[in-house]
Amino acid sequence: MNDRSARARWERHTQRPLLALAVAFGVAYAVPIVDNPASRSLAVACTATEWVVWAAFAVDYLMRLALTPRRRDFVRTHWIDLCAVVLPLLQPLRLLRMVSTLLLVGRRARMASQIRLTTYVAGSVIGLLMFGSLAVLSVERDSPKGNIRTLGDAVWWSFTTMTTVGYGDHAPTTGLGRMIAVGLMLSGIALLGVVTANIAAWFISRFEKDDVEERRQTQAIADLAEEVRLLRAEVARLTDERHKQRS
Repeated sequence: MNDRSARARWERHTQRPLLALAVAFGVAYAVPIVDNPASRSLAVACTATEWVVWAAFAVDYLMRLALTPRRRDFVRTHWIDLCAVVLPLLQPLRLLRMVSTLLLVGRRARMASQIRLTTYVAGSVIGLLMFGSLAVLSVERDSPKGNIRTLGDAVWWSFTTMTTVGYGDHAPTTGLGRMIAVGLMLSGIALLGVVTANIAAWFISRFEKDDVEERRQTQAIADLAEEVRLLRAEVARLTDERHKQRS
């Protein structure tokens, strides 16, 4: 129990610093893509920042594992966290560091009870839109047959892809760009499903509340009617007794 409370305290105290590091990662990831071509010193600084953020999340995972009494169960139930930590080590690609950081931020954000579902979905949409645009721009900008050359084109493509509209005016031509497109489409469908389910659950809860209130009012009316009936019966009994006493 103490180990669990220690892990809960660690997660509570590190949540905001890790989110701040995630924002720093987003800036470090975006600057070399937007400011293209970036100077060597700027590129090195941004790459170092990305690795520092990833290392912070790796340390966070190891600390949570150390503070957990049942470590095997923790690894089994938090396998996405483990994959996100190991993923950048398999191949030092900036895109893999981006994916791992998004996964880890999402997992830690879900642990926060004060973050409501709507806020989480909105943040997911903005994050996926931003990082999807930057990722596809970085891999498609130098493609000979590519037609996503500017940040505006990339944002427009990401928006139409996530909403599954797909106008077709912009499309990735590289294999990695198409993998990013698949990820955005699946993410868009998943988020749309979450939003739809959330709206449906809200309507159902409203209907249930109205139904409960209606049943309460009906029961109150029935109870009041029963009390009136009992009062009438009592008045009739007292009236009969008075008539008998007079006679």
